Amino acid sequence: MDANPPGERGVARGRLRRLNLVMFLPVVALGGVLVVAIDSREWWHVVVLGLGAAAAMVSFVRWAAGDVLSVALPCLVVGAGVWVVGALAVDSDSAYFGLAVVASLSIPPLPRHRTAMAVGVPLFVLAVGVARLLTAQGAAQDGDLVQYAVIPTGITAVMIGVMFPNKRFYDVVQDLEDSRDREAELAVARERVRFASDLHDIQGHTLHVVKLKVALAQKLLHSDIGRVEEELREVHALVADTIAQTKELAYAQRRLNLSAELENAKNLFEAAGIDVRVDRRAEVDSAAGELFGQVLRETTTNILRHAQATQVRITLAESGISIVNDGAQEAGRLSGLAALRERLTAAGGELTAEQVGGRFLTAAEFPPRPATTGRGRR
Repeated sequence: MDANPPGERGVARGRLRRLNLVMFLPVVALGGVLVVAIDSREWWHVVVLGLGAAAAMVSFVRWAAGDVLSVALPCLVVGAGVWVVGALAVDSDSAYFGLAVVASLSIPPLPRHRTAMAVGVPLFVLAVGVARLLTAQGAAQDGDLVQYAVIPTGITAVMIGVMFPNKRFYDVVQDLEDSRDREAELAVARERVRFASDLHDIQGHTLHVVKLKVALAQKLLHSDIGRVEEELREVHALVADTIAQTKELAYAQRRLNLSAELENAKNLFEAAGIDVRVDRRAEVDSAAGELFGQVLRETTTNILRHAQATQVRITLAESGISIVNDGAQEAGRLSGLAALRERLTAAGGELTAEQVGGRFLTAAEFPPRPATTGRGRR
């Protein structure tokens, strides 16, 4: 597999490797135990064949961790030595087991000479098998050729060949994760650009108007002092209003349209490769829509920045909104949500933000309005 250990965001690769470790390490261990138990007739046979089984398990564990190349050379040497001693001295036709496992795990991730190694190791297995036939006491039987040369060489070659598509599969998973990370970063960058655009809308127009009014006041300074005072008062009011709008934008308190924020959140999540579903159970109360839009915007940013989400569910009710995402990571205090909680509390609402397992729930709710009923006739 990949020679590098899984990165901080290599969640999918990490899960696949843990799954392989749980499912196949017992199989490798059982194979090694069977080789030792069946072919050992003396105590030193157990030691020799046990070394091959140990090399196989060590390489498998490191492969599952993503750094098999750190133990590839010593494990290959041990596996090759066990096959030589096993075939020539122990009369074990299964002593190639450790070498086959180590080679199949170590060769595909090699940065260079993979093809040469993929051909060379089976040829080495074949050469040792042929040497066993040539040095055997008495005439070699046809069964010995199959037992010590054909089968070991074929199984080793097949195991190595099978692991090349497996390596390619992991590469594809890594490429997909890298692409997803880039999409998430791009989505956050787009959000920043949108924020910058909003800031420009607020301040750009104001500064241009201020420039014109100051220039006009400068021209009228010696001819119409009353008009100059009026222009300066308007400049003062305009700057004060711009300061207020800038503060609202910085603290996500600018008036927002919930429908627009919902569409924007869907676009951001889809751009980041996240499956998003929206459940509209009722039309949102117009009085709560602005605050819900702020909650949705802040939660969207938090998911993109702090989670490894694959699914997001947004539920809208008349007096509430909830956003649930998977891939939640341990995070510090989310100051944006803390500020929104204060605003919602002040408006009579409630904000919930809690993590349960790998899922994170963000929900805002106002008490339902009492139903309006007419008076019945007596």
